[in-house]
Amino acid sequence: AAKAVNYVGAGTVEFILDKEDLSFHFMEMNTRLQVEHPITEMITGTDLVEWQIKVASGEPLPMTQEQIRKTGHAFEARIYAEDPAGGFLPGAGPLNYLSTPEPSSTTRVETGVRQGDEVSIHYDPMIAKLVVWGENRPSALQLLIEQLRNYQIAGLQTNINFLIDLASHGHFQAADVHTGFIDQHMATLFPVKTVSNEKIAQMALAYVLNENASTRKSLNRLNPFDLELNFRPNYTPTRKFQLKVGEKEHQVEVKSKGVDFEVRVDGGAWLNVKATRKPHENRFLLQTNINGHVSCFNTVIESGSIALYDDSGLTSAEVVQPKFVTADSAMEGANAGSVIAPMPGVLDKVFVKPGDSVKAGTPLAVLIAMKMEHVLKAAMDGVVKAVPNAEGSNVQKGAVLIAFESN
Repeated sequence: AAKAVNYVGAGTVEFILDKEDLSFHFMEMNTRLQVEHPITEMITGTDLVEWQIKVASGEPLPMTQEQIRKTGHAFEARIYAEDPAGGFLPGAGPLNYLSTPEPSSTTRVETGVRQGDEVSIHYDPMIAKLVVWGENRPSALQLLIEQLRNYQIAGLQTNINFLIDLASHGHFQAADVHTGFIDQHMATLFPVKTVSNEKIAQMALAYVLNENASTRKSLNRLNPFDLELNFRPNYTPTRKFQLKVGEKEHQVEVKSKGVDFEVRVDGGAWLNVKATRKPHENRFLLQTNINGHVSCFNTVIESGSIALYDDSGLTSAEVVQPKFVTADSAMEGANAGSVIAPMPGVLDKVFVKPGDSVKAGTPLAVLIAMKMEHVLKAAMDGVVKAVPNAEGSNVQKGAVLIAFESN
């Protein structure tokens, strides 16, 4: 077919397979290497990029089709800044913490970003390609799950937990996969997850231990009025604060005495916990012992955001700030029915101004993210109170774009 159209160079021909009768059907051809080309390289031991350069230089293909041998099985997982549960909307933000699996003969990490870089709203939000190889499909799949657990990112939302759940799904492991797989298994791929009080207590202790460590650094050892860790004779101080896990806020109380802690979540039973913190670069290792069960977590805390990594993937929480210190407290009371940015982007157009009356369904603004336009419409009838951001502004996910008067 390539000869018939006088095509010379690298290209990717795509087919779709009918899983019922195993017939192949032509879809399209791309005149370049596709992002999946490492799969071919891993199972054939070839370097297609090298071949592409050689052919473009007038050299012959290094091997014929008959000489190519396929060995084992490979998977590629695309690590994206996106919100799987929110319709896979793209995201953006800083890579405050980035730890990748160790590359080897069976694991490839292809990426163009480093810790501290920013995933921009102007480009595709793919962070990396994780490619693994195994002697057969089950072993390759097990390695994929293991290396996804070793891929740790803090600072923005990613699809890593979703990829772990997907690769661990029974039907996926049985190779019962098709183009409608996610829609068919929506309930099991996106279950309503509950976080245990033990895990909430562990996140609370990560926050308290980190805060204590910061306090120690600021102490003046020569000042007798600088007391370490709220020490009082014959008194055990109690810290009270709220953690937001998902969309739910939890009241947490923490009593401490050395490495021994008592933690209570939402007024429930007190948990007796031993906890230690071991710093390592810009993260720390948290070890807890609850009723004899020892757990270890890689932990990152950034500006009140808590990230715990273990074999189940990432569990995260936000320390809830009092209303009087939050940046958007001035907008409190104006958010019922207001238009919120569903993702980071550029506010391209605003069609209303304060004082305008609008009907439900009226287009209010256009947000551009990842080269796509998103028209934002009124969810209800109302009167515009404020337009906090000007056209052309970069806005973050959750920013109030159009505020309405309170009913």
